[in-house]
Amino acid sequence: MPQPSREIALYGTEEVVAPPQLLTAGDLTAELETGNLRYIRWQGEEILRAVSFIVRDRDWGTYNPEITEMAVDECDDSFAVTLKAVAKDSEQSFAYEARIEGSGTGKLTFHGAGRTKGGFFTNRTGFVILHPIDGVSGAPVTIEHTNGDIVESAFPEIIDPVQPMMDLRALTHRTPNGILVRTSMEGDTYEMEDQRNWTDASYKTYVRPLALPWPYKIRPGDEINQTITVEISGSAGKGKDFGKVPLSAGDALGSVPPIGLGLRPEDTVTALVSADTLRALNPSYLVLHHDPRSGHDQATLSAMLEVSRAISAESWLELVVVNTDDAQAEKEILAVGEMAATLGSPFETVIVSPASDMKCTLPGSVWPETPDATNLYKVTRKAFPKARIGGGMFSYFTELNRKRPPTDSLDLVSFTTSPTVHAGDDRSVMETREAHFSIIKSVTEISSGVPWAVGPSAIGMRDNPYGSATKENPENIRQAMNWNDPRQRGLMGAAWTLGYAADFAIGGAAAVAMGGCTGPFGVVASSAAYPQPWFDDHGGLYPVFHALRGLARLKGRTMHSLEVPASAVISGLAARSTNGSTTYWIANTEPEPVTVQIAESESVEVAVLSAAGFIEAAASFDFMDRLVPHSNMITLDAFAIARIETKA
Repeated sequence: MPQPSREIALYGTEEVVAPPQLLTAGDLTAELETGNLRYIRWQGEEILRAVSFIVRDRDWGTYNPEITEMAVDECDDSFAVTLKAVAKDSEQSFAYEARIEGSGTGKLTFHGAGRTKGGFFTNRTGFVILHPIDGVSGAPVTIEHTNGDIVESAFPEIIDPVQPMMDLRALTHRTPNGILVRTSMEGDTYEMEDQRNWTDASYKTYVRPLALPWPYKIRPGDEINQTITVEISGSAGKGKDFGKVPLSAGDALGSVPPIGLGLRPEDTVTALVSADTLRALNPSYLVLHHDPRSGHDQATLSAMLEVSRAISAESWLELVVVNTDDAQAEKEILAVGEMAATLGSPFETVIVSPASDMKCTLPGSVWPETPDATNLYKVTRKAFPKARIGGGMFSYFTELNRKRPPTDSLDLVSFTTSPTVHAGDDRSVMETREAHFSIIKSVTEISSGVPWAVGPSAIGMRDNPYGSATKENPENIRQAMNWNDPRQRGLMGAAWTLGYAADFAIGGAAAVAMGGCTGPFGVVASSAAYPQPWFDDHGGLYPVFHALRGLARLKGRTMHSLEVPASAVISGLAARSTNGSTTYWIANTEPEPVTVQIAESESVEVAVLSAAGFIEAAASFDFMDRLVPHSNMITLDAFAIARIETKA
């Protein structure tokens, strides 16, 4: 069997991604990537996460611009970048030019200007500035408004559901090490949203208030002309450490929760074919999606239940309610309850949400008509008297945070997330882990003591609350809002999934569901209309299968966090058994090798899934059961997964 390329093993795609170019001006550094700046640092400390001139379509998708001209000029104490670019699709185009200048004195400017010949519909075109959250959340900030008023405030600690800062001209804050940073914005009125709502690890300041109409049209002859200026002063600490990572189990945090998978009717045939393999993964439950708008009926429910029974998993029903009138919604729910009774009342948990809540309602907009939530949950309990009743949002945490359910009527609060709402590059996807514990803190407050569950979640977007549809991705590339994201099939997808499930488990989730059985969010390869390099010819298990099987087998064991921060290169959790042994499931979240040092123990046994073992792991569900003795120093290749067994 031919070995897949390293790119396929890691990312599921051979899409060429140009590496960022490091720009340096004395103590000031920034990474130049596709014409924008990331990781702006002063003396090694992160000042801003990004300053970008972006162009979005009418569905909030971000264009990948074609950069037609770029020149970079660097001296010892300064740098300058000039470029021309075009953002376009088959219907419209927008051309712009930019100039970036950095100085060792601590000043950075980014100017962007653009226009269109034929008119251009967009939801946002212009600058976006990202402030990091680590050490900034809850910290003071000085706000300068467009009228010159200056107000002392703070970055939100609990995730703000709308916009924490409005009508902005400048923001001044200090980094965790005390560096003073002033960011001024010209050319439009700016405001801020808390991007942790979408699991982005940032606060985002952007042009054009959301209260204005969108999409809007940039007319021929109109010019977008904006400038961002960053002024820095003070001394910093050090940057990210990619050296040896010490690993030990922290305090006990309860039990490892059940791990589930998603299932949609379109994947039932392939899931049933793979039932034996899925049974080996041993998910505790399947979340069965039922949406009458897609033609789902008793036959599709029955087919999904057949899969649940074939793999010995509980059946959870994710029930979309179409009708907005209370009386009609009641009839609709009771009819599905009658279907379920005919099928043997098989649902242990029923989670219900109105279809109209599956689309985003931006701040300042009027919420669409929906059935009364309390009555909706009451009727669902009547229709499914043996089931635990859940509510919340089938879309993302953002919508849950903006429209909180009456928790006194629920047994479970539920939501999901996707890391590709705003950006599709590898680093942005993996950085979302930094926001997980802010999500956890906020959802714990929202649920008011009611148990909460998360998922089914995956790198790819199962639905798009912010536009007409997700991206089909026939070219098998990384992009925001992908329906079928290639990294689901690679080691990066496994590393992200392991970190995600571990974070929410440690944070107190009653249950965590990931992806799906087969299909674009699956764990097992199946035939598909979209490209699946290597798997199209050979089939088998995606690396994520092994990560989830490992966590699923820990259900009920005493759980411990790892003694590492959310931004660390290692993610995962530890679980202890009654005989004193400890099991670690960890992932390297970076494309570079990392060495882990296990706390002192009598013996260490290890199983590692890396690019080198990709073929064998694709063919063997028990690949990670093959433990071998090892020293307590373990080097993990890019996005490698490790199971570590120790005895005290």
